Amino acid sequence: MGQQSGSPGAGSGAAGDDAGAGYPGAWEIDTLLADGTGVHLRPVRPADAPRLIEFHAHLSPETIHRRFFAARPELDEQEAARLTTVDYADRMAFVAEARTRIVAVARYDRAPGTSTAELAVVVTDELQGRGVGTVLIEQLAAYARSRSIERFVAETLPENHAMLAVFDDLGFVVERATHDGAVDVTIELAATPRYLAARDERERRAIARSLRPLLEPESIAVVGASRRAGSAGHEILRSLLAFDFTGRVYPVNPAARSICGVPSYPDIASVPEPVDLAVVAVPGPAVLDVVRQCADAGVGSLAVVSSGFAETGADGRRLELETLEVTRRHGIRLLGPNCLGLVSTAPDVQMNASFSPVGPTVGNVALASQSGAVGVMLLERIADADLGVSAFVSMGNKADVSSNDLLCAWEDDPRTAVIALYLESFGNPRKFARIARRVARKKPVVALKSGTSVAGARGARSHSAAAATPEVAVEELLRSSGVIHANGLDELVDVVTLCASSPMPAGRRVVLVGNSGGPLVLAADACEHAGLVVPELAAATADELLSIMPPASAATNPIDMTSGGDQACLVAVLRRALADPAVDAAIAVVTPLNALSEQQARDAIVEVAADATKPVVACMVGGRLVPEHAPRQAPGTDRSSSAIGTIPSPERAASALAHLARYAEWLARPEATPEVLDLDPAAARAIVAEELTREPAGGWLAGGTAWRLVGTSGVAAAPTAVAHDIESLRLAAAGIGYPVALKSGAASLVHKSDVGGVVLGIEDPDALARAYEAMRAGLGEQAEDVLVQKMLPAGTEVIVGMSSDPLFGPLVVVGLGGVATDLLADHAFGVPPITHDQALEMLRSLRGAPLLTGYRGSRPVDLDALADVVCRVSALSELCPEIVELDCNPVVASPTGAVVVDAKVRLEPRPDAPDQLTRMLRRPVVPGHEHD
Repeated sequence: MGQQSGSPGAGSGAAGDDAGAGYPGAWEIDTLLADGTGVHLRPVRPADAPRLIEFHAHLSPETIHRRFFAARPELDEQEAARLTTVDYADRMAFVAEARTRIVAVARYDRAPGTSTAELAVVVTDELQGRGVGTVLIEQLAAYARSRSIERFVAETLPENHAMLAVFDDLGFVVERATHDGAVDVTIELAATPRYLAARDERERRAIARSLRPLLEPESIAVVGASRRAGSAGHEILRSLLAFDFTGRVYPVNPAARSICGVPSYPDIASVPEPVDLAVVAVPGPAVLDVVRQCADAGVGSLAVVSSGFAETGADGRRLELETLEVTRRHGIRLLGPNCLGLVSTAPDVQMNASFSPVGPTVGNVALASQSGAVGVMLLERIADADLGVSAFVSMGNKADVSSNDLLCAWEDDPRTAVIALYLESFGNPRKFARIARRVARKKPVVALKSGTSVAGARGARSHSAAAATPEVAVEELLRSSGVIHANGLDELVDVVTLCASSPMPAGRRVVLVGNSGGPLVLAADACEHAGLVVPELAAATADELLSIMPPASAATNPIDMTSGGDQACLVAVLRRALADPAVDAAIAVVTPLNALSEQQARDAIVEVAADATKPVVACMVGGRLVPEHAPRQAPGTDRSSSAIGTIPSPERAASALAHLARYAEWLARPEATPEVLDLDPAAARAIVAEELTREPAGGWLAGGTAWRLVGTSGVAAAPTAVAHDIESLRLAAAGIGYPVALKSGAASLVHKSDVGGVVLGIEDPDALARAYEAMRAGLGEQAEDVLVQKMLPAGTEVIVGMSSDPLFGPLVVVGLGGVATDLLADHAFGVPPITHDQALEMLRSLRGAPLLTGYRGSRPVDLDALADVVCRVSALSELCPEIVELDCNPVVASPTGAVVVDAKVRLEPRPDAPDQLTRMLRRPVVPGHEHD
């Protein structure tokens, strides 16, 4: 059934510029169809005319009829030229290519002088029903929005149910009307929450399906398999055989008849069946030829363990991009290069396609590591913690497959209970945050991120940008996404241990049980330092505990059984303590003694944890985590049913449990939708466009312009006027009413009060004239434009601002404000969009929050009004991504409201390219081949 829309006249118009004049090359993307197949989307070029004729020639009569409402067996050269000549603004088209062949076209034509454009789509017959039309419309809609087009209209036949279903399933607001035997469809292009959720779900399914040949292969070729023990090719082949891979394994080596007893093949083309996964272990310079051979042989996925790529410099980077270009062109997913390989312990896969010296144990932890060495360390520590993995992926250079992809693949994996990530970089942090936020609602995601630096903050000039360092951005991005951010390898393993073996705590109240006072005191201190609460137990609970413990025991919390407490006593005490309604979790801090050995303590804790609905953490102080007499379990051993989390120190136990408690609190919060605010989007965009037309490189806005732009957000602001000379200044002050403040409006002055650019408390016209002359004398040209502003009653000064990073996007900052804001360094951060409740939480988290909520008899400020300012700054940062720094400092908060008193804004032009949340894979650009 044809999936086509468009009236016979769709696409009419005069010829536009050629591809060399304004061709938006940044909008070329690689993406995935519903079944995981890769396609390339790009703007149409005039040179596509012959290929469009060929594309049309392969369409069925039914598809042609659905597109043109009439028979049109051929497309002539004149019509093809018209359809491929666009102006990349009011007339635009994208083509979809599979293996360089055009397989679909989508275009729009804007109605002159309106924000409405006519949409037309046609998909080749063999790819209909696989999501080509959907992803093309997504891309075309994003491009149209960037050109201020607000809606598409399309015309299709009533019997074209497939195309009508595509329109309905997009997630946009869609209206239909029947007219003259056709269906008129109107598609509002606003990216609503429903559309974003539908788009994200399409992406998740497509990514998961694209990774099946990699993560669940039925056949594996090891290209570069070797007889030489210790070589990557040899060890990977041996690992596959030793782990008893359920599929077929094919060594590829032109110099060997068999390797490890398995027949070898001279090249990938000689393998007798299609290969799902080729593991490439040849020297770096030979990889590109091998990848081309794999592409020609129809290999489904690649894992390149070879080194010599981007990690070595410019030449290696070029080789990596050329390799990725080949895989993209043939729709192959690529793991690595420079990786350790991958593992799946699924019973129907049983794949160890790695050369890790640590064999995998079976469990419920999915582990991804950007570093092979760190991955090996984590595999070993996870095994030592009595856990195992459902999957392990060494990502290497992340040329293609990244943590974003793996999160999508593991999101609905029933064998994965917790996901652990070691990351050295974010390729697309905003998409990571969006994906992780969704996945973390289903299972814990624990991440260790290395490589953060404050160097990027050195050039920051606004208070907000100085506070929002890269380290802060990473921390807030992970926190807001529900990702548990570990601060080291030990903490990563500790938290994973608890997540894999414990229920979620209902709160932060912890009971401490042990047999030695010193470690219990350390544990109590550690709990409070980590933000946990060690509550005093109810009198009835304490009395009952004393009755079941040895004499001289303490039952106040910590509960000290003394050295006489044995296994039975530990079981009874833990059960009674956990039954207390004032307790959310327990940490058993046990020192192995004569009455209670480590094994007995573990057995007792396992017995209690087996039917407990609250977390029970085992902390063994002294002795080994794995006793000397306990042999290390063999690779492949199933540890997915580990009953308890065992952590070797009180401090680490408290820290890990605190992470679990915070994650549980995040889970308990309902997913909130930001409130609809009465911003003025048209005015905001007009100001930004006007300023970037005047100053294409961007920069700090003059005071009056910054004030107007911030005003479009609807924040409450002090009455302010701009003046250019003494006469206009006097008139403005008279209109506002004394007392007034005088401020320089120079764009170049970021910290005005430091250089005499602010005069407060001016009571009359004479004082105003003196202040103006003094400012002109001190600042010269920087005092040509000034702001005169109504003085406000005293209040608590707060800063509300934002800073935007090209990778991380905007980060909203709140804190105690005024000239001392940097000195106080009391800030909270949030990732837009920010809801009212989230804004209140940010404000209450400040160390100086008592100054806002009422301190030593002072009246509390209007927190709701202050939160409204935060939400409006958040909304403005999303509305205008060209805003890269913004300070509202101070915002004067009082019991009657929150009023912005000063504002600074810096703009930067944004590239004409899809945003980071677009459904796309990274498009490689090989140096020297940018225009191929």
